[in-house]
Amino acid sequence: MKILAIDTSADETAAAVIEGRRIISNVIYSQIQIHKEWGGIYPTLAKRAHEERIEGVVERALKRIKNYELRIKNEDGLMDKIDAIAVTQGPGLAIALEVGIRKAKEFAVKYQKPLIAVNHLEGHLYSCFAQNSNSQPSNEIKFPYLGLIISGGHTQIVLIKEHLKYQTVGETLDDAAGEALDKAAKLLRLGYPGGPVIERLAQEVGQIDKYHFPRPMLQSKNLDFSFSGLKTSFYYYVRELPEKEKIKSIKYLVSSFQEAVFDVIVKKTESAIKQTGVSNVIVGGGVCANLYLRKLLRKMVKKNKGTIVFPPFEYLTGDNAAMIGIVAGYKAQANQFVKNIDQLDRVTRMSL
Repeated sequence: MKILAIDTSADETAAAVIEGRRIISNVIYSQIQIHKEWGGIYPTLAKRAHEERIEGVVERALKRIKNYELRIKNEDGLMDKIDAIAVTQGPGLAIALEVGIRKAKEFAVKYQKPLIAVNHLEGHLYSCFAQNSNSQPSNEIKFPYLGLIISGGHTQIVLIKEHLKYQTVGETLDDAAGEALDKAAKLLRLGYPGGPVIERLAQEVGQIDKYHFPRPMLQSKNLDFSFSGLKTSFYYYVRELPEKEKIKSIKYLVSSFQEAVFDVIVKKTESAIKQTGVSNVIVGGGVCANLYLRKLLRKMVKKNKGTIVFPPFEYLTGDNAAMIGIVAGYKAQANQFVKNIDQLDRVTRMSL
């Protein structure tokens, strides 16, 4: 079953064609350059960029099917090879989600294809199971898993006992990890997105935790996260530093901040392993692109005699449509299609 998937949840306009877990084509238009001067996503600009690019992104995703196993002379015939349409319903920016949903509905009606609505967070989890067009990597899916989502908008631990069945066991009560990293970078005028800049600067000083910023909720018995206290502590500390000292110490400041964020993530995940008895972990979301975090998580999981899986390709860590299509394939098997297309609407705070 070939699925055309669309994602416009935030600042990436994305379309992909998926067959099972295999990514046949994947196209992403990034809006980072548009939002850089604002230090974050500016919603109205995001919507406009999605509207300007969605048609072309979908067209490119469809055309790339030709490079797979099809020989089609008439481009209109490309949609004949698509069995269903999938789209991100939420969570995300309302006016951004709206663009993708509207386009998915248009295709579903025009070409008489079934429509599948997908939770963006499901996508981040299932990104770990993705394969290229040659069915690589060939790893099996063996439940149960602990799913760790670490992105700009979400930090969450989910127990997954079977396909499409989730139980949230821990989540952030305020800022997400990626959001905290971005805000720290913005405070130091390092640009947007902040995570990659912080990673690079921290590498230059050897990931040193010089300032020992607080680890919020690390002593709590539950598995929830909170990064607002850490962010506030960092803000007040930086505010009191003389400008020359701030510039001189900037690498150590971001390294210590990153260390605090990652320490909480790793130790909370370890607590989740001990509380649930599930030591097989999958990790998705933009922050998991950080190689140092991967190293810390691998070490912790190995200590607990478990396994850990990250998205096999770097582009799958950020927002993309391929992961949405993979989830949609399993939803199609479970006959979870949209029953009334006219009633499908965005859900900005959609939960698992």
